[in-house]
Order: sequence, then structure tokens, then C-alpha cells
Amino acid sequence: MKRYCLALDLINDPLLIDHYIEYHKAVWPEIINSIKDSGIQDMQIYNVADRLFMIIEVEEGFSFENKNKMDSQNPFVIKWEELMWKYQKKIPVAEPGEKWVLMKKVFDIGNK
Repeated sequence: MKRYCLALDLINDPLLIDHYIEYHKAVWPEIINSIKDSGIQDMQIYNVADRLFMIIEVEEGFSFENKNKMDSQNPFVIKWEELMWKYQKKIPVAEPGEKWVLMKKVFDIGNK
């Protein structure tokens, strides 16, 4: 199984950050289904201050391009992403239209 790590920031407002976290305690079932249907087998999001860190583990054949295409055709995902964008902001290195930014692995104890 392949693992990807991604980063995104939140608007630096404690109340907005609390709201974002509350939404993630009860993610809509349609969003969970869309994540699983795309080939993501496990997803975790971590938070520190206004920074988010996501870890996903994907099945063979997963691609971000296919996931983005599926998401763009799913009204629940579109609505969820519009809602979440009220709390999120791009990190400085994000490309235009990019939210979550793929991170580069810099250390792996398994290779030592």
C-alpha cells in the first residue's frame, strides 16, 4: 500500500479552527464514501495551531487525477469543499487551484 502526506493551513482564528475540527467529528457519510470509492483505504488528519497534516494510504491504481475528476462530479464533495474553504487557506507554496499540497518525505527510519 502506498502512503501520501499532504499539508494545508487553516485561517488562524481559534473559533474557526474549532468549527473545522467539529465538522470532522461528524464527516458526512457521502464524503466518507467518496474517499473510499476513490481508492483511499485510510485517511488521517492532524492539526497543530493553524496547520493541517493529512496521511492517506491508497490501494494499487489510485491517482489524484482520478480522485479530482470523481470529486468534481460529486455534488456532496463540491458542497463539502465549499464549506471547508471557509476555514482553510493555501500554504504559501500551493499552486493556483491547489489546496492540499503533497509533501516530500525527508526521513524514513525503515531505510536506516
